[in-house]
Amino acid sequence: MTGLRRSGFFGSAAFAFGLFTAALATETAADTFKWITFKPQGAGDAQAISTQWFVDEFKKRTNGEHEIEVFWGGSVAKTREIPESLAAGVGDFGDVVTPYFPDKFPLNNAVGFFIPQPKSTIEISGLMEQWHATYPQFSQELAQNNLKAIGFRPLESYGLLCTSPVRSAADLKGKRIRTYGFAYPALVEALGATPVSVATSEAYEALERSILDCTPIGPALAHGWKYDEVAKFYIEIPLGASFGHLIAMNLDTYNGMDEGTRAVVDQLGHDYAKNYADELDATIAAVRDGWPEKGVEVIQFPQEELIAVIGDERIQSVRKEWLDRANAAGLPADDIAAELKF
Repeated sequence: MTGLRRSGFFGSAAFAFGLFTAALATETAADTFKWITFKPQGAGDAQAISTQWFVDEFKKRTNGEHEIEVFWGGSVAKTREIPESLAAGVGDFGDVVTPYFPDKFPLNNAVGFFIPQPKSTIEISGLMEQWHATYPQFSQELAQNNLKAIGFRPLESYGLLCTSPVRSAADLKGKRIRTYGFAYPALVEALGATPVSVATSEAYEALERSILDCTPIGPALAHGWKYDEVAKFYIEIPLGASFGHLIAMNLDTYNGMDEGTRAVVDQLGHDYAKNYADELDATIAAVRDGWPEKGVEVIQFPQEELIAVIGDERIQSVRKEWLDRANAAGLPADDIAAELKF
C-alpha cells in the first residue's frame, strides 16, 4: 500500500512538473512584438482598421503563440521618427511614409516620381510587391537601414478637390494648387497652374481663405480632413494612387523569427493589401454617397488633356531623376517605368 502511495505521489509530482515545464516553454517561446505608428487607434479609417486586422490575424495564425501590441498615435515615435526608431529596435513593426524620405528611400519612392499614372491602390500594391520579389535592390535599400518591407499600403487614387468648378485644362490656368514632393509641382506648372506648398494640417484653412484653389487628394482623405466642408468640387482627374506607406519590420527581428513565424508574416503582408484596399473602397463609396447631401459636385476631367502634358520637360525631368538613380543601381529602369504609363 505504501509503495502504491509513493508511486502515486511521484507520478503526480512528475505530471505536475511536466505541466510546469510545458507552461514555461510555452511562455518562453511566446513573443509580443511592438508596432509603432502615427495613426490614432480611434481614427476608424482603412489604415487603423486594417492594422488591427493584421494584429488579430497574426495572433490567430500563430495559434496564439505570438502577438503584436500596437503603440498608436505617435506615442513611441512620430511619423518622421519611425524609420530610425524601427531600425534601432524601438519597435518591431512600423508604418514608414516613404514620400517623407525621398533621399533615404529613392527606389522605394518610384511611384512618387511618376505622377500622374493610371494604377489603382491594389495595383500599386501588386507592383511594389512584384518589384521587391524581382529586384533585390528594393530590399537592399531598406536593409541598409536595418528595415524589411513586409507589406505595402498605397494611398487612394487621387483627383483634385477645388473651391470652384474645373471642367478642362483651361480652367486650371492660374489656379493655386497645393503640391509636395517632386512630381506634383512639375505637373501643376505643366498644367498652367501655380504650385503652393502647404502642410496637410493647414490646407483646410488655406482652402477656406482662398489661399488655395485646389488640392490633390482622394475622397476618403478629403472627408477625413474635412476639406469637403470648404471645397465643394471634386475633379475626377486621374492622378493615380499615391505610394504610400511601407509596413516595415526591424530587419533583425524579422531574421530572428523562426521559419514558421516568418512565413506567417510574409503571407499576412501579401493578404493585407486586399484587406486594406477593401476597407478603403468601402470608405470611398460611403463618402461619395454622402457628397450630394453635403453639396459636393463631382466633375469629370478630360483624361486626354491630362495625358497631353506628360511630355512636358518639367515632368520628364522629374522622371529622369528617378530613372538615372534606378539605372545606377542596376535596375531595368525603363521596364519599371513602363508599368506606370497610361
